[in-house]
Amino acid sequence: MEGPIEKAKPSCEHAVFVGDVGEPAAAERELDKVEADLALARGRILHARFLDDRREDPRELALFERATHLYRTLGDAAGEADAVFWEGCFHQVVRSDPDRAIPLLEQSYDLATAAGDRHTQWEVLRHLGIADHAAGRLDAAREHLEASVRLCRELGLPAAVAANQVGLIYIATAQGRRDDAVALAAEAYATAEACGAHRIMRQVEEARIQAMAPDTVHGEIHDQNAP
Repeated sequence: MEGPIEKAKPSCEHAVFVGDVGEPAAAERELDKVEADLALARGRILHARFLDDRREDPRELALFERATHLYRTLGDAAGEADAVFWEGCFHQVVRSDPDRAIPLLEQSYDLATAAGDRHTQWEVLRHLGIADHAAGRLDAAREHLEASVRLCRELGLPAAVAANQVGLIYIATAQGRRDDAVALAAEAYATAEACGAHRIMRQVEEARIQAMAPDTVHGEIHDQNAP
């Protein structure tokens, strides 16, 4: 089956020889979708690199914004929700700018909800929880992260479940619920180990150590963009 790029050439030839511009217009929309998907994928790769070397790449935000524009033009609400989420994630994780990040995350959640996109919803809920935790809104952070965990379980995403539980361990510790924190750590470690999420296993162990340390009064989510 021909892809959008292969189909574009005969569509243009049809317009030139037959005078029907409908086919090129349809081909252009398909190419816009390809471009949007490619921009989003490239932006996510750059974000993953940032998490490794902590060096901002100026192309990352531009790629997410381009994807958002194209999805919006196409009327693709699910695609737009995903791209807007990554814009918000960029401002939250790379720029440490919650004032810019939170409105984008909330916009993404509304779009994802309207589109029935539960995958983007769980990611947004996670990052809203991170924002709440960083601001000291522990009850709201717990609510957001627990909602994200429920969606991850429904979607069959065990690594994401464990990643969210890391935040919940720190929150439980900060709220003085040490027994809950230790129980969460045991569950999260087993979940991460079962799916080979070694990075999350290390994060769980760090959170568990803090939960069991004497005189612990507050915890932080150390990796703001774990899967």
